Amino acid sequence: MTCADPVANSDQTILDYLFRPMGVDGVYARTRRYEDVVDALQSLISRHRPDEAVVFRFPPVMSLRQLEKQGYLNSFPQLLGCVCALHGTEADVAAAVNRAKEGEDWTRGATSAGLVLSPAACYPVYPIAAENGPVPEEGLTFDVAADCFRHEPSKDLDRLQSFRMREFVRIGAPAQIVVFREQWMKIAESIAESLRLPFVFDRASDPFFGRIGVLMAANQIEQALKFELLIPVRADSAPTACMSFNYHREHFGKTWELVDQQGELAHSGCVAFGIDRLALALFAMHGLNVEEWPGDVQEILRLK
Repeated sequence: MTCADPVANSDQTILDYLFRPMGVDGVYARTRRYEDVVDALQSLISRHRPDEAVVFRFPPVMSLRQLEKQGYLNSFPQLLGCVCALHGTEADVAAAVNRAKEGEDWTRGATSAGLVLSPAACYPVYPIAAENGPVPEEGLTFDVAADCFRHEPSKDLDRLQSFRMREFVRIGAPAQIVVFREQWMKIAESIAESLRLPFVFDRASDPFFGRIGVLMAANQIEQALKFELLIPVRADSAPTACMSFNYHREHFGKTWELVDQQGELAHSGCVAFGIDRLALALFAMHGLNVEEWPGDVQEILRLK
């Protein structure tokens, strides 16, 4: 299925109606029309939240050391954004200000603030879970969200540098994670169908860095550790990943010493919702005027 009017719903038209440029590709001010749909999507996802889920809403930054410990720097250094600040004496800071006044690069005087921009919503939850001791027999479930950042500038609206991510995270025995992922792939299918969004599922890999990353990606696909729900946001021939279903195996268990009652390493998995991509998919598929969307879609999103 394609958009009813692909010209009317082009990237430029959507940008003009729903966003305002901020001088950097992939970073935009968002209008009320757009944010109302984002809020509706968040509410819809919340209605599917597991009863036992512990809710966290994380800031857009997290500990640099924690992210390093989790291996992100080794796997995806090309995507990472580090927060820097001016440190030192008053004279050091004043010197940086003066360089800016002279048209020079003042940022060369900035050093790490010990923070990074969160590349995914789930990373801060694993050390929090580990602080509570052994994972209970029934496992742990979390509902997490954050404003995230990945350094991949693009003029394509489905590839923002700054975006919202919502995740349900499961920590427990391997069988619990497998069941969790299978259940959520079925729920995701029903959500997409209820929103009248055409989709396909496919195996996928993360954008690992470098030559070794090619092998890691191939291994991830071969072991079916990641699936994505793809929706034709811009073109049928290149659908956009709007949800992902991930099995991390014991990676985070080993990193944070997350163990069960018998001392065995816990496994983990998550379902991630690309909130901005889903919102864009709705506008691309149903048009820019929400009032003209199919009535059942408006009702499910509680937009009328």
